[in-house]
Amino acid sequence: MANWAEAATHDAVEIEAWRREQLARAGFSPRQAEQLAARPDIDLHAAIELVERGCKPALALRILL
Repeated sequence: MANWAEAATHDAVEIEAWRREQLARAGFSPRQAEQLAARPDIDLHAAIELVERGCKPALALRILL
């Protein structure tokens, strides 16, 4: 059972890192990307789309949080 739990934790860490990278590439600062990446309940695509449509990352962060 411990191996399954370790694998799940490892996957969650990798997913959060990938989300953080995608958010940073979209224009969020490292801190903003970290905040959003840590919240799996926030739609990554919605966050990126806000910025792509001209919303400043700081405002997008406020909208999403």
